[in-house]
Amino acid sequence: MNRIIQLPETVSEIIRQLGAAGHDAYAVGGCIRDSLMGKQPADWDICTSALPEETLKILGKQNIVENGMKHGTVTVRFDHRNYEITTFRTDGEYEDNRHPKEVTFVRNLAQDLARRDFTVNALAYNDSKGLVDLYNGIEDLRQQRICCVGDPDKRFHEDALRILRALRFSSQLGFTIDPATAESIHRNARLLTNISAERIMAEFQKILTGRRVEELLMEYPDVIGVFVPEVTPMLGFRQRNPHHSYDVWEHTVKVVANSEPDPLLRLTAFLHDIGKPRCFTIDEKNIGHFHGHPDVGALMAHDILKRLKSDNRTLQTVCLLIKLHDRRPPADSKNVRRLVAKTGTELFPLLLSLKRADAKGQNPLMITQKLEYIDRLEGIFHAELANHAVFSLKQMALNGYDLQCLGIHEGKRIGILLNELLALVIEGELPNDRDRLLQEAKKLNERF
Repeated sequence: MNRIIQLPETVSEIIRQLGAAGHDAYAVGGCIRDSLMGKQPADWDICTSALPEETLKILGKQNIVENGMKHGTVTVRFDHRNYEITTFRTDGEYEDNRHPKEVTFVRNLAQDLARRDFTVNALAYNDSKGLVDLYNGIEDLRQQRICCVGDPDKRFHEDALRILRALRFSSQLGFTIDPATAESIHRNARLLTNISAERIMAEFQKILTGRRVEELLMEYPDVIGVFVPEVTPMLGFRQRNPHHSYDVWEHTVKVVANSEPDPLLRLTAFLHDIGKPRCFTIDEKNIGHFHGHPDVGALMAHDILKRLKSDNRTLQTVCLLIKLHDRRPPADSKNVRRLVAKTGTELFPLLLSLKRADAKGQNPLMITQKLEYIDRLEGIFHAELANHAVFSLKQMALNGYDLQCLGIHEGKRIGILLNELLALVIEGELPNDRDRLLQEAKKLNERF
């Protein structure tokens, strides 16, 4: 672990100016943690004994972005970057498991560090006094361990979002969670019901894209189930099918872990089989089936993502990929064009990635054959692209204006005709030639 901390010149200058005025000031938190790990911090946060008004006076109003003042934070802009400077403080009573009823400014760094979430984030540094580590944060960094500052129950009751932050740091940094902190997470998971959906979604997507996501999903399904209760029926749900070696939850976790760490792809992987428990049937040979689970899963995913305040693009994309993830058409040009027409050329590679991860989470004896099939789909897709195949209306050699020139003016009819022509081109029954398309449009119009 790299113990040398090199503060940026601007950060050193801010700390120097505050110190020259008689105040303590340190770089603090994640920037120190990342520096000690040999990483380049994305942001540098500074804490100080100076009150906000004093910071304002010392650094000059021309550099100040006046927001967060009442909470003790002054944002300073130097060299086109913002730096947050926060007064040492202690938090009052927490009434909503998220925000303190009041904060009290103090002049002592130790009091400020005592209120922080995890030991690896309770580190402070300046060039004159060096590294301040009051809670064994250095050792926890060395042991790659997430551990609460003080009593874990108290920390999580103060701010329940810290439960997901612990999982996020573990997932992204590759750290394990200290046993006492882990026990408290399980014990206090229900506190997450007091946290806003937006905050939960933001943390959860970071958990999903981390390197320890497989271990965390297997260790903390009770936590995930607080805000996605639909996962609970998946736990231990045997699939009873020769294609599957794992229960529905284990399979899902492996699909997530086998996916590329793209937020959209991993969220889709997490939800792709959410509908299976509702669709389970057993045939006369005692083999389990999940007919219709992609459509049911897409509807469930829609409700889940709505509840978690997902943006519309994410919601629509995830639901579409879930609906299509189990399609296994013959690997030929026509079927690939049909499938790409449903996803678009940008999303089709994502669908293939999902299908690969899905195959890797099934029966190991069948993986090779399934991956070879997906490779054939991909090869055909690239060949179709090279041949300038048509997958969408915008690629067609005619448009709505051309149909209007034929005397067709009803918007609904124009839309129907264009989609009929597109289908014929995709099926290979009609070339993407303007004259031929116009001829066919006249014939189709006469039939309506």
